[in-house]
Amino acid sequence: MSVQAKPGMTVDAFLAWAEGRPGRYELIDGEVVAMSPQRARHAETKFSVQTALRAALRAGDLPCRMLPDGMSVKIDAGTVFEPDALVYCGAGLDPDAIVVPKPMIVVEVLSPGTKRIDTGRKLQGYFRLPSVMHYLIVDAERHTVIHHRRGDGDLIETRIASSGELRLDPPDLTLPVAALFDA
Repeated sequence: MSVQAKPGMTVDAFLAWAEGRPGRYELIDGEVVAMSPQRARHAETKFSVQTALRAALRAGDLPCRMLPDGMSVKIDAGTVFEPDALVYCGAGLDPDAIVVPKPMIVVEVLSPGTKRIDTGRKLQGYFRLPSVMHYLIVDAERHTVIHHRRGDGDLIETRIASSGELRLDPPDLTLPVAALFDA
């Protein structure tokens, strides 16, 4: 028997509801959304992204950390996303934290069921957070990455890359595009 969450749920209530519950969920405008099981290509690409980010952070000797999926990013009182990877800089999180308060880089790997949300709602949501400087949308089928970067004022700059390197500044990180698909 499935326990249904209440509509209009707050992020705090959602996090309490979701803790220890099987499956993965996000909260969008107070509505609980179940995340679909992932395909092998998605899982392998997600792992490659996480590994590439961690390696780039170590190579740059940056005071930042990569966290894999499972951590939450609160957008507002009724919305919390769980990206496939993220990077935050500065002091470490409390070991019991489940929300990353100031992510700098957020990554979503596209899957058939999430493309519309990843390229629309999440794009707008992540950039509502002043700390987010880069949002990477990784297309595992096409081996491309869409890099959205915060520019001056309200400007969001977009680059689509299938080779070469991504320059993520801040935090002064260089990420080879091929490494994102090195499963």
